[in-house]
Amino acid sequence: MSEARPEERADLAPGLDREVVARVVHTALAEDLGPEGDVTTQATVDADTVATARLVSRQRGVVAGLPVAAYVFDVVGEGRVEMDLQRADGDRVEPGHVLAVVRGPLRDLLTAERTALNLLGHLSGVASLTRQWADAIAGTSARVRDTRKTMPGLRHLEKYAVRVGGGVNHRMSLSDAALVKDNHVVAAGGVVPAFRRVREQYPGLPLEIEVDTVAQAREVIEAGADLVLLDNMPPAAMHEVVEFAAGRAWLEASGRLSLDNARAVAESGVHYLAVGALTHSAPVLDIGLDM
Repeated sequence: MSEARPEERADLAPGLDREVVARVVHTALAEDLGPEGDVTTQATVDADTVATARLVSRQRGVVAGLPVAAYVFDVVGEGRVEMDLQRADGDRVEPGHVLAVVRGPLRDLLTAERTALNLLGHLSGVASLTRQWADAIAGTSARVRDTRKTMPGLRHLEKYAVRVGGGVNHRMSLSDAALVKDNHVVAAGGVVPAFRRVREQYPGLPLEIEVDTVAQAREVIEAGADLVLLDNMPPAAMHEVVEFAAGRAWLEASGRLSLDNARAVAESGVHYLAVGALTHSAPVLDIGLDM
């Protein structure tokens, strides 16, 4: 078992990658503007009208994605829009809190509004839900961790939002780390053969193997697995695996997890709670643009 936590050994960017942000934003704007641009705003707002607006939280939560929203306004405004941040990513916010003040041509503000709010609200929703899980297991040694259950094209941003909310990341792609799941086990003829085949072909790669029973967990830990995914196990069974592992492997709980049972699972001694809902089911944090 390596002393470094698995997420520290995977190839994960610590912050936002500008190239990824640019790709997401330009794709979103192209989808939103179409061939003719914002025809309503162009028809109703004079080109020389300048305005000030505020990004305001309508709900309690954790903000994430302010730099992304700023990039949207910058692209649409072509440098004509100024954005003064009043909060930072990771801040807890309440209804009525001003997150940022934007100033510039009103046409630019209105054209950028929906794309900026879509991204900011979604990422803040991911961070807010992650923070609920992180708070639920605070004081234990466990960490809440995301999965690859992300929206296509948004994985980098969603995993950033998970970190902002107090969680840690699983692998970014299928090549960052190996995760042997039940179908791989069937194909290889058992958990230990599957583990050995991956280890032989990719000896230096982080390797996690999924097990359904305490007996399977014992097998793979004895075989040298350093990260074991305990799928749909009750806390008592997890605790049994923790005692058997005795620090020889990192242990991750998955399946049937909820905010109601999160603390009991964390107190079993596992190192991670894998929660796909952080990214695939996070409700949007309601944020508005007020003139």
